[in-house]
Amino acid sequence: MTTVRLLYFDGCPNWRDADARLRALQAEVGFALQHQRVETPEDAERLEFVGSPTVLVDGVDPFADAAASPGLACRGYQTPDGLQGAPTLEQLRAVLA
Repeated sequence: MTTVRLLYFDGCPNWRDADARLRALQAEVGFALQHQRVETPEDAERLEFVGSPTVLVDGVDPFADAAASPGLACRGYQTPDGLQGAPTLEQLRAVLA
């Protein structure tokens, strides 16, 4: 079974949108959902956390940006409707299908 890990930090509320979208897809696609709070800059560096929310599918960031650097920040996602704070439902469905 696929494992999806949602990494986030409390200073950015966008992870809640990603969480709601992942939960909406969970029954449809079938995956285990885990959450991991990133609390310190050292944790961000160790986990290669490039912003909240970060979605890892079996340990891989399908939305990775080679130019991004680890840190406690909100992350932006390019979507068909412009920059958003979390991947769209359709983007998540595509990487989980």
